[in-house]
Amino acid sequence: MIEGALFLSALLSVFITVGIIGVLLFETVSFFGEVSILDFLTDTEWTPLFADKHFGILPLFTGTFLTTLIAMAVSLPIGLISAIYLSEYASDRLRTTAKPFLEILAAIPTVVYGYFALLFVTPLLQKIIPDLSGFNALSPGIVMGIMIIPIISSLSEDAMHAVPNGLREGGYALGSTRLQVALRVVLPAAFSGVAASFILGISRAVGETMIVAVAAGLQPRLTLNPFVPVETVTAYIVQVSLGDTPAGTIEYRTIFAAGMSLFVVTFLLNIISYSLRKRFREVYE
Repeated sequence: MIEGALFLSALLSVFITVGIIGVLLFETVSFFGEVSILDFLTDTEWTPLFADKHFGILPLFTGTFLTTLIAMAVSLPIGLISAIYLSEYASDRLRTTAKPFLEILAAIPTVVYGYFALLFVTPLLQKIIPDLSGFNALSPGIVMGIMIIPIISSLSEDAMHAVPNGLREGGYALGSTRLQVALRVVLPAAFSGVAASFILGISRAVGETMIVAVAAGLQPRLTLNPFVPVETVTAYIVQVSLGDTPAGTIEYRTIFAAGMSLFVVTFLLNIISYSLRKRFREVYE
């Protein structure tokens, strides 16, 4: 009975995933029955809620990847430096104390991060950058990077901590300093795990909703300027899901097409991350 219950529990997650994919796929097929997939992928305007309708997903993906790029520029160096310190420099007592405090950042609700970006970070940045709009890609990108730091730091530190001590001792025996051992021995040995944490961080940033919905704006633009309002895929889904758009219309089905596009991107990123983690385990098992 216990084995059967565990088996059904495992199948439940599979059925839920299949159900989500099925709903997305059904509505997406209906959407592409009315909109050309070529226009969807190549049109540079996204105005499905306007009288002059355009269904080009590129402006939404531009906003998504712009905020993601800013987030990763913040989280990757800080997270990696934190991981190196916790793994190679901190004592066991400090490591067991500091790591949970660092991971508290991941427990803060994202809507709190969104209002923090809008009401604190944006006014602060406007003192430095006078031309910065009230809604922009820079502020939510920075705050999103802060939110992702625990993911990258924790996973990278685990990967580096799993590197055999014999490699470190060999480096010290050759006269290397602690920093040289960390950067030239431990980090390359843990590269698969560190790279997997980077990809998971990117996947988390791509799928973030509330921070960009609150602080980035709702203006789909095909731009790489981080100082102006942009709209991401997730922010658009929130906008249409508020209830003003009638269900069953082409405008309503756009959220499923956009959601399927985002699902494909995050799914590919997670596959890459899983492959890297599997390779990392095989090397050290």
